[in-house]
Amino acid sequence: MSERRKQLIIVRGGGDIATGTIHKLHRCGYPVLVLETGYPSAIRRNVAFSEAVYDGASEVEGVRCVHVKDYAQAVQVMEQQDVALMVDPEGAVLNEVRPWALIDGILAKKNLGTNRQMADKTIGLGPGFEAGKDVDLVIETMRGHNLGRIIGRGRAAANTGIPGMIGGYGKERVIHSPAKGIMQNFCQIGDRVKKGQAIAAVVTGQGEVLVEASLDGILRGLIRSGYPVTEGLKIADIDPRESEWENCFTISDKARCIAGSVLEGLLYLEEKQGKQGLDMLSQI
Repeated sequence: MSERRKQLIIVRGGGDIATGTIHKLHRCGYPVLVLETGYPSAIRRNVAFSEAVYDGASEVEGVRCVHVKDYAQAVQVMEQQDVALMVDPEGAVLNEVRPWALIDGILAKKNLGTNRQMADKTIGLGPGFEAGKDVDLVIETMRGHNLGRIIGRGRAAANTGIPGMIGGYGKERVIHSPAKGIMQNFCQIGDRVKKGQAIAAVVTGQGEVLVEASLDGILRGLIRSGYPVTEGLKIADIDPRESEWENCFTISDKARCIAGSVLEGLLYLEEKQGKQGLDMLSQI
């Protein structure tokens, strides 16, 4: 067994951005355990390992993720060269095992409890973390010149609440729930839709509130049918580039960029900590 197969990485969060990182780390030979909530709300469900919570397993670009009940099952799944996923939002499994590294990919825009004591190497994605305090490194997640930048001291850019531009559209391409209720989808991810078309409804105690497409394009993301939504929750994403249909089923450029930075960050920390160890030995 290669040394890398012994270097367990725990990733908090299995949404589409975190999935890019999980996918890359798995392909590079690391055993990966994903910690998720009991009811993930991924929009880009076709490229989110978090869907394994509902379906038992999910597959993204040839990598399979399996939902397990406990750490013992997780070990078996990882030994079979798959990604393991547990419902463990609080990180209770850390009482059983100390991972080689821990990545917080929840993207909650705030820190939900991750700290540097959880592993020898810790990385936080996006705003909410301070590198050198909460985690060892922070990765910039905002689209633009600094996307993927590795931050060793300080924080990522604050959340603006404005989606990145795709095909000339920013906030227009993202749809939020018009009411509190249960999602009932009329369309599927990958469907071509027209502005004003009813793509779903939110079923409330008073009836249905239609969810309409905000522009012409391809339905790139849609929260799963039956999910209980709150008013204002992001529930859909439209790509105005109708030629980009295949993108609905592959990891995004943004997720790949962040994933590469996470891998670089881990190797940097490994090298840095190795040198510190050698320095300590030379003083004995």
